[in-house]
This record gives sequence, structure tokens and C-alpha cells, in this order.
Amino acid sequence: MRKRSHRPRVVLAVAVAAALGAAGCDAVGGDSPAPSATAKPSPRPTPLWDRSPSSVAAVGDSITRGFDACDVLSDCPEASWATGASPEVDSLAVRLLGRAGAAERSWNYAVTGARMADLPGQVAQAVRRKPQLVTVMVGANDACRATPSAMTPVTEFRADFEDSLRSLRKALPKAQVFVASVPNLKRLWSQGRTSPLGKQVWQLGICPSMLGDADAVDATANLRRNTVQKRVEDYNKVLKEVCAKDERCRYDGGAVYDYRFGTAQLSRWDYFHPSVNGQARLAEIAYRTVTAQRP
Repeated sequence: MRKRSHRPRVVLAVAVAAALGAAGCDAVGGDSPAPSATAKPSPRPTPLWDRSPSSVAAVGDSITRGFDACDVLSDCPEASWATGASPEVDSLAVRLLGRAGAAERSWNYAVTGARMADLPGQVAQAVRRKPQLVTVMVGANDACRATPSAMTPVTEFRADFEDSLRSLRKALPKAQVFVASVPNLKRLWSQGRTSPLGKQVWQLGICPSMLGDADAVDATANLRRNTVQKRVEDYNKVLKEVCAKDERCRYDGGAVYDYRFGTAQLSRWDYFHPSVNGQARLAEIAYRTVTAQRP
């Protein structure tokens, strides 16, 4: 007896499989609808770094307080690179928030003479405002001691900075942090020692480890200044390394340290702290770092 051919069944099975495949059953399951060609793509995740924060708090030392920018041996917070209202400076807060916004939503907790050990206390004050951005510029006073041996040890500098960021992160998990490098103190000495007035003010006790005996260039003086300069470089390495561990922290990449302050950018009273012009340059560096697409 002749066997019946199974060819029609095979053809039918192939046709059914093709139909099911066209309907997307293999991809999404038998009871699931096929994906639509017009389906909206998944939204992109919110970037960790907001280039336009809506509030700013500043912590740090005399530079952020605008010391000697407007008058001799006096703070001038209106000229601060971080939060000042001076139109000659165009502070970071003004550039980010506008002049009215900066007046309402920026705060300066920096203290002249502050060292890294003082930063945790300043951060504790700043977080009460719940700022979206905290600026940090500190470290010069840790190097500017009576003698090089009195400078803050690098291990302590690191521990206090880590403690500050840890406290900030605990209180404000999403707050952003801009960290400025410590200025090149030896370059400031080189610029300021050309001013007789500046050297007279230095004798009042401004950064004696670097500026003391300003005209001395013997081996002992050079060793002293080089020791201070090396400590500044070590501090900047700490700032960079600790900041890099926090995904919402941006270090300036050494921009403040590398900036070549000329006499126009230095206070006409002490030829060491930034003048109003120098504060404006610091504001530019900060704004460029904060608003960059990538750190």
C-alpha cells in the first residue's frame, strides 16, 4: 500500500512558525503584544553633575573672604570670587544664579585664617542652608605657618578633608562640591617681593614660612621656601585624590595653582592676596570648572 506523504503538514508547520515569528512571539512571549515601532525610548538617566545649580555656599579661608581686596587688612566679602556681589568680580554665584539670585541663594562661611582643621565646622554651618553647590578653597594657611616645621602634616590635612566631605555627604547626599587648588605660594612671593610696601605688610605676619626674609635668597632661605612649596603640592594631591572618590565632587585640576597672578591680580596692600581683579580671575576658573560637560 502506498504511504501518504507528510509534505503538506511540513509546509503548514513552517507557515505557522513564520506567522508567529512575524508577530514577535519569540521575542516577547506568547501572550505579550509585539513591540511597537513608535514606542518612546527610555528616558536618559539624570546626570550626576548639574551644571546649573540653584544655590551656592562657600567655605574656606581669607581668599574666599576677599581679604585685602578692598582695604588694608580687612575682609571684603562683596569681592569674593565665590559669592561676592561686586560687578567687577562677577562671582561664581552671580554667574550661576544672576545678581538677584546670588543675593538670595548664596552664603559665605569662609573665615580669614582658617585651616583645613576648621573645614568640618564650616561645612556643618553650610549644610543648614541645603545648598546645591559647595565651594571649597582652603590649604594656604596650613602651609603659611611661622616655620615650615609648624605646617599641617599631610596625613592630618587628608583626614580633615575626608571628614568634611563625609559630613557633607551624610547631610546632603546630592550636593555638589567644587574644590579649588591651593595657590602657588612661591610664585606669589616672587611677584610680591618687588613691592617695598608689600614687604612691609608681610612683616606683620602674612605667611612667614614663605614670605619671611623676603629678600634672602641664600641656601637656607631657598630650602625653606622649597619645603613650603612641596607641602602645597602635597596638599593639592590630597585635594585631587579625595575629591576623585566622590562622584559629585570636581577638583579644578590645579588651575588656581597654575594661574600666573601678576601684580594686577594681587592686593595693592599686601601683594599676596588676590585683588578685585584677581578675584575675578578665580571666579572665571570656578565657573569654567562647574559648567564644563566633563571634569
